[in-house]
Amino acid sequence: MTYKATVVAASLLALAGCTSRSGPSGCAPPLAPAVQVELYFGLATKGREIDGTEWAAFLSAEVTPRFPDGLSVVDVAGQYRNPSGRITREPSKLLIVIVPDGTTHLAKVQAVVDAYRKQFDQLSVLHVERAVCAVF
Repeated sequence: MTYKATVVAASLLALAGCTSRSGPSGCAPPLAPAVQVELYFGLATKGREIDGTEWAAFLSAEVTPRFPDGLSVVDVAGQYRNPSGRITREPSKLLIVIVPDGTTHLAKVQAVVDAYRKQFDQLSVLHVERAVCAVF
């Protein structure tokens, strides 16, 4: 076998190794394209910490009605640079929601963020999204 034929054969084998069982969406069945939404809620407000009862009420009133199919909440330790330039550390909640691929969830997410900022006098809520494959 010539050098050129060896390179071509090796290239074809490498390309064959790159194929998978995934369908046109890039997700292997039974998985389907989805979006993982992460919202980080700081719990410090007006010199105090938002307590578990307040958080549970917010979750029940603002989040669950918009995302009734399911969600997860994780306690995290957060930090950020505040407007004066100081590093501020505070306990936080990470809300994770998996939604179908698309943009229909954006208005619901923004409504949750706006409600939290208003109710608890927050400067911001960190909003992160990533493409994932999921099945329920």
